[in-house]
Amino acid sequence: MDPVTMSYYAAVCAALGYGAGGIRSKALRIGLGVAVGLVAATLLPSIRALLGL
Repeated sequence: MDPVTMSYYAAVCAALGYGAGGIRSKALRIGLGVAVGLVAATLLPSIRALLGL
């Protein structure tokens, strides 16, 4: 995994962990994680192109 991809997913996971800390339902946290992961994976190619990486 290249450094850009690793940094991007680290930032997404950090934000998710920070935001999901108050959600008590495990199923809701998992669903939120799946949704955020899908959005992140979809946006990464566009972000890389925008930054010229």
